[in-house]
Amino acid sequence: MTPPARPAPVPTLGILEWFQPGEHERVEQTLEQLRRWGVEHLRTGVSWADCHTREGEKWYAWLLPRLGREVELLPCFLYTPPSLGIAPRTSAPPRDPKAYADFLDVMITRYGQAFEWVELWNEPTNLSEWDWGLDPGWERFAHMVGGAAYWAQQRGKRVVLGGMCPADPEWLNLIADYGLLPYVDAVGLHGFPGTWQYSGWEGWAPAVESLQAVLARRAPHARVWITEAGYSTWRHDEFGQLQAFLRALEAPAERLYWYGAYDLHESRPTVDGFHTDEREYHFGIQRADGRPKLLARVWADGGLPSVRRVDALTRPAAKRARRADAPTLITGGAGFVGTNLAALLCEQGHPVRILDNLSRAGVEENLAWLRERYPDCVEVAVADLRDRYAVRDCVQSVGSVFHLAAQTAVTTSLHDPVDDFEVNARGTLNLLEALRAQPTPVPLIYTSTNKVYGGLRDLALVEEDTRYLPADPSIRAHGIDERSLDFHSPYGCSKGAADQYVIDYGRTYGLPTAVLRMSCMYGPHQFGTEDQGWVAHFLISAIKGTPLNVYGDGKQVRDVLHVHDLVQALLAVRGRIDALRGRAFNIGGGARHTLSLRELIELIGRLHGQRPPVTHAGWRPGDQRYYASDTRALETATGWRPTIAPAAGVKQLYNWLLETRFGAAAQRVASEGML
Repeated sequence: MTPPARPAPVPTLGILEWFQPGEHERVEQTLEQLRRWGVEHLRTGVSWADCHTREGEKWYAWLLPRLGREVELLPCFLYTPPSLGIAPRTSAPPRDPKAYADFLDVMITRYGQAFEWVELWNEPTNLSEWDWGLDPGWERFAHMVGGAAYWAQQRGKRVVLGGMCPADPEWLNLIADYGLLPYVDAVGLHGFPGTWQYSGWEGWAPAVESLQAVLARRAPHARVWITEAGYSTWRHDEFGQLQAFLRALEAPAERLYWYGAYDLHESRPTVDGFHTDEREYHFGIQRADGRPKLLARVWADGGLPSVRRVDALTRPAAKRARRADAPTLITGGAGFVGTNLAALLCEQGHPVRILDNLSRAGVEENLAWLRERYPDCVEVAVADLRDRYAVRDCVQSVGSVFHLAAQTAVTTSLHDPVDDFEVNARGTLNLLEALRAQPTPVPLIYTSTNKVYGGLRDLALVEEDTRYLPADPSIRAHGIDERSLDFHSPYGCSKGAADQYVIDYGRTYGLPTAVLRMSCMYGPHQFGTEDQGWVAHFLISAIKGTPLNVYGDGKQVRDVLHVHDLVQALLAVRGRIDALRGRAFNIGGGARHTLSLRELIELIGRLHGQRPPVTHAGWRPGDQRYYASDTRALETATGWRPTIAPAAGVKQLYNWLLETRFGAAAQRVASEGML
């Protein structure tokens, strides 16, 4: 009997990151991230040209020993000093090929304790890295690298031949003809499928195996390394980056260096010029300011097994029931509102298509729950609203759309208003345009926000012990009606712009659209943060024992609406969309279902057995001291009413969090007042 084939070994994983002289802080940040990801191998560039300057010499005297103390370092030695080249540029061959070996000898003498391997040049088949127009047969390259490789081995180092891109067996045969391969221990290969995918790409395995076939004949001792692989998220396709990463890990290579830890800062030029190719700036698994993309976040949270689990979420069910009705598209469908809405639709027997970029921590758990509970009902597209082509594909053949996806935090919008605009305003416009192009209009219900009314500074208030209340008895009884808009904060502006686009597309283009301007929603499957989902955030903090940070004095009041009531309202609006098209409604718990922050903290204290500790910070721009939705217009139009009172709803969410997030043991301890 033939024994079962063993799975191919996973390559040893490393990260590639280039550092500029003076970037001491970014080096430390990168090393910290490598520790978080459990990565021990780092590839970086050492510029021969920079080493000819005093600043560069000083920089590498610090950098190489610093990196060598933390990681298994692969330094890539490249870039001719312009004064030494046959043309005055870093990609030119040096006039004296031996000068490169002399440079390498100096670097090994000074810093050789920091590394075992050396990589000789980078992408010699790339005209930007090695000007083969000045060396059309690569003879100068082979002479230069051959001498350096021989001398590096004499000095006790192992040699990597700079990675070709794409895989080119004929080029490798040519290098072998020059007699270089006996002094090479590994041959580098680069590839960027999905970003720069040359014609004929069949996957990593054929590319690697084509080079291994040459080495088997010409240099059996050498192996193939993938010294640079990556995927640019320039179209906001962070899930595509995650998938490309996993596909590279399946390659039959001994080692893989993934490019890279950080995006290139927008102020920097590339080798080819300043923003001549936008793809160059988005290869990091984190943004330039350190904010993680999907791959980095999931990897840090649960390692490579978590990355693989997220990849599996989009796989179609083995058996999918054939359904006559068109699916309902839910943008942001992995969020807590989308999850509850999708679950209700599936319970009613209606298929659901979810579009979500999974940017919010924890939502992949919601998606996994939906896929497990409703395997033949839920279809998943991990994509971003800013990618209009992905949006176009997602709206094909849908029967209706609930547009829940958004950047939801005021503080985030203050930090990056451009990103906030792109997600909320441009993303919504992408969706509207995709729907306008459909042969048959389908309903779109958009969840806007009460922040479109600004800070409500004209609202006269009465201050009581635990809360603010409106001085106007009518507002106190019914809440804030659908008044004039007054955008405040970038978040208010972006959501307000989207709100108005949705209404106007109903008027101008006849699309069946409606808007719900939401107050504070809460309920199961909510992963609250300080910026959004504050009821869940307060409960999670109390269970963990971490202080609650309250902005302002804590007397600000919000009406709170349980997600069960919200999804009923969403479906009610869709059911009457022909009569309600082009209209906007306030939605929340209403004036009868309100809580101040102080009152919620006291309620949590009673549920939890002890009052959580509290810290205070100043008021934020656009913070409303009082907001309760006047829901009479929505109630009259649909017959909908909120049914779950805050005390009952908060208790339900508290118990759900204990059971699902903290386990039964935590629930028992909490019931005894010991947490």
